[in-house]
Amino acid sequence: MVRPVPVLHVLSVLIVLFALSMLLPFGVSFLHGDAASRAHWQAILITLASGAALWGATRFGRSELQTRDGLLLVALVWTVLPAFATLPLLLYLPELSFTDAYFEAVAGVTTTGSTVLSGLDRLPPSINFWRCELQWLGGMGVIVLAIAILPLLGIGGSQIMRAETPGPMRDQGLAPRITETAKGLWLVYAGLTLACILVFKAVGMSWFDAVVHSFSTLSLGGFSSHDANFAYFNSPAIEATAVLFMVAAGINFGTHFLAFRKLSLAPYRSDPETRGYLALLAASVLGIAYFLLANHVYPSFWTALRHSAFNVVSIATTAGFFSADFSRWPIFAPVWMLFLCCFATCSGSAGGGIKMIRAELMVRQALREIMSIIHPRAYLPVKVAGQRVENQIIFAVLAFMLIWGGSVIAMTMLLTASGLDVISAFSAVVVCLCNTGPGLNQVGPGATYASLNDFQTWVCTAAMLIGRLELFTLFIVITPAFWRK
Repeated sequence: MVRPVPVLHVLSVLIVLFALSMLLPFGVSFLHGDAASRAHWQAILITLASGAALWGATRFGRSELQTRDGLLLVALVWTVLPAFATLPLLLYLPELSFTDAYFEAVAGVTTTGSTVLSGLDRLPPSINFWRCELQWLGGMGVIVLAIAILPLLGIGGSQIMRAETPGPMRDQGLAPRITETAKGLWLVYAGLTLACILVFKAVGMSWFDAVVHSFSTLSLGGFSSHDANFAYFNSPAIEATAVLFMVAAGINFGTHFLAFRKLSLAPYRSDPETRGYLALLAASVLGIAYFLLANHVYPSFWTALRHSAFNVVSIATTAGFFSADFSRWPIFAPVWMLFLCCFATCSGSAGGGIKMIRAELMVRQALREIMSIIHPRAYLPVKVAGQRVENQIIFAVLAFMLIWGGSVIAMTMLLTASGLDVISAFSAVVVCLCNTGPGLNQVGPGATYASLNDFQTWVCTAAMLIGRLELFTLFIVITPAFWRK
C-alpha cells in the first residue's frame, strides 16, 4: 500500500533543495543588474517556505520508501517541481498564463525544449539562465532516474539488458551503492558540461551564451537565449562543437562512467547500443546531406553537410536545436528526422524516445517470428551482444511499444479534434512524447507553441511528462490498483 506521508516528507526536502537551485539565476540577475531580481528572490522565498511547511507537517512520518512509494515520489517530483519552476516566469512576466508557464517549466525539466516564449534576446539574462538551468538539472535527473532509480523499482529500461550492456550495470557494477553511482554520474555530467563551456567560449561564444547553451546541450534540452537559436551565431565551429557534445550526451552515461573510470574506449566498443547509435547518426547525416544537395537546397555538398549534420544530430538526439528552418526542406528530410527522434538515443542517456535498445529488440523479435514460421520446431532465442534476452523482457518491450503507439494516436486525435491540423498535431505529439522540441508546420522550428490553445497546451504538457517518465511510471500511479492494499 502507498504511504503518502513518507513520500511527501522526501518531496519536501527536494523542494527545499530546488529553492536553493534558484540562487544561481538570482546571482546572475545581481551580476547583470537585470530587472528580474525581485521575481527570483520572491520565487526563492515562496518555494523555500512551501518546502519547509511540508517538511514540518510530515517530519514525524519518516520511514524507508518501498517500491510503490518510490513510484509515487518519482511522479510527484516531475509534476510538482515544475509548478515551483514557473514562479520566476510568472512573477516577471505577469501576462503569462499559468498554463503557458507550466508548459515552459515542464519543457525545461523534461529537457524537451518546446517553448511558448518569444523575444528571448530581450529577456533578462537571469530568466534565460533559469530556463537553461532547469534543463541541466532535468538532464541529470533523467540520467540518474534511468540508471540508478528505475531499475531498483523494477521499471527501468535497464531490465532490457541486465548483464549485457552498461544500462543499469548491475552485473558489471557502476558503483557498489546507489549514492556512489549518482555521484559518479554527476561528476561525468558536470565534467562534460565544463568541457563544453570552455570549447564554446574558445570557438566564439560569450561566457554567458557558452554556459546556457552548454546546459541545454549536455541535457539535450534545446533551449537557447536567442530566438534564432544556433542560426544566431552562424558559425560552423560553434555548430561542430554542439554536434560533438550532443552525440556524447546521446550515449549511455553509464558507458561514459566506465570509460572515464578505466581510461579506455573499450566500453564504447563493447556496447552494441552505442555502435548502432553512431552508425545510424552517420548514415542519416550523410544521406540527408546528399538528399539536400540533389534537391538543390544548398549550392555545395559541404554546406549541405554542415546543416545536415547539425540539424539531423540535434533532432535525432532529441536536443531540438536548429540552425535552419528544416520544415522548409523537401518533406522526406524532416519526416526522417522526426522518425529518428523516436528511437535514436541510447538508454541511460539524456535523450528521450523509445531508445535504440528497444528498437533493436523489436527488430530481432520480428525476425524471430518470421524464422519461426519457416522453421516451427527450431529453438530461436533473441540475442543481443551474444547474450540471450528473456522472453519476459521482450513482452515488457512489446507492452511499452503498444502503450507508446496508443499514446501517439490518442493525443494526436485529441489535438486534431481541438482544431489543430493533422501534421502539426502528429508532429507535436511525437516531439513532446520524445522530448525533442520543434515539430512541423505550426510548431516547427522558428515558431513557438504559443499559438496553441490551453487544451492543446495541456495535451502537449502531458505528452512531455509521459514520455520523460517512460510511460509506465505515470500510468501505474493513476491506476486504481496502485492505491489498493
